[in-house]
Amino acid sequence: MNLQLNTTTTALEAEITISGSKSESNRLLILQQLYPNLHIENLSDSDDTHHLQDALSSKNEIADIGHAGTAMRFLTAFFASQQGIIKILQGSDRMHNRPIEILVDALRSLGADITYLKKEGYPPLKIVGKKLIKSTVTINGNVSSQYISALMLIGPSLENGLSIELLGKITSVPYINMTLSLLHQMGIEANFSGQTITVSPKKSTDNQTIVVESDWSSASYFYSLIAMSAVNSTVKLTAYKENSLQGDSSLASIYKHFGVTTHFEQNSIVLTKKETHSNNTLIQDLKNAPDIAQTIAVTCFGLGIACDLTGLHTLKIKETDRLEALREELTKLGASISVTNESLHLKPSSKINKNIQISTYNDHRMAMAFAPLALKTTVIIKEAKVVTKSYRNFWDDMNKIGIDTCEI
Repeated sequence: MNLQLNTTTTALEAEITISGSKSESNRLLILQQLYPNLHIENLSDSDDTHHLQDALSSKNEIADIGHAGTAMRFLTAFFASQQGIIKILQGSDRMHNRPIEILVDALRSLGADITYLKKEGYPPLKIVGKKLIKSTVTINGNVSSQYISALMLIGPSLENGLSIELLGKITSVPYINMTLSLLHQMGIEANFSGQTITVSPKKSTDNQTIVVESDWSSASYFYSLIAMSAVNSTVKLTAYKENSLQGDSSLASIYKHFGVTTHFEQNSIVLTKKETHSNNTLIQDLKNAPDIAQTIAVTCFGLGIACDLTGLHTLKIKETDRLEALREELTKLGASISVTNESLHLKPSSKINKNIQISTYNDHRMAMAFAPLALKTTVIIKEAKVVTKSYRNFWDDMNKIGIDTCEI
């Protein structure tokens, strides 16, 4: 399905409810398997979370998780630690080209039985669950934090707990801290100090309910819309916390550069375009929040300002090579842009080409990041249904805020 996006106004006002964070939901679902007396409210309605739930509840030997990278990593560690379980984990063609060797090597060092069924270092995997006795593991700190979180989540179920030694520079620290905080909420002793994470064993926890905060990555597209809209435009988003576990909550600070303020109310945030944007180059290290890089780059292009974004090395191994995808699509729109293996550099521009078809590369964030440009020109989003990976109601919510969508 291709969608043409149009808008008749740049003055926006709306109230939007966004489902729970995919990152929090997927971590909690693994913990719920280990501690069934955990009740979860406001779960994400994303495809990724549905894939994870299906894989956890199915008795079938084969689990297909589509494009869900988080599910692949978390389930690899979980099934490897479950004695007696035999599981084949597979996904989309893209998933079978996303590396997982670092996590598999770490799990094998703990005694896990994992076999590559096709290409060495990549899914699909055959996992024979075992009782993992070893309690220390070493892994590079500059890899995807999902590898590290996958190990942390199974730590309390291991007989002797788990000590994780991180080598070198550590990336995406907020996501590690998110996992740590959720372990603490479960009453599990865990510590992250220097280069070492320790998780103590725990056989059972008290009955409790955890309410998942709404997804800040999903909020980013509304920040972009307000940034590109007229002064005094506003949108209210629920449900959010001022003291968030999510690294993408840095949006509130970053988007001040674009004249957007964030007001925290009870369980919600109100975004308002208070003033015109700064024309100064936005310089931002996004190593702790790489998922909002696409949104920020498109915002800068839409406003005609330059940006230098760094800390983006993990974007090379996402649903697509997001840096190359951004370079390709923004260039089609008229941008002067260059990328490296870990950075993006955009020059100021004064023109946006019209009626450009934006390829989405089977990547939900490509579709959603480019949607706010409809406030500046007519945009066509190809394969628009890809948004369901993380945000099923995205196009309905775009309609609510004043962007018309027409299938073509």
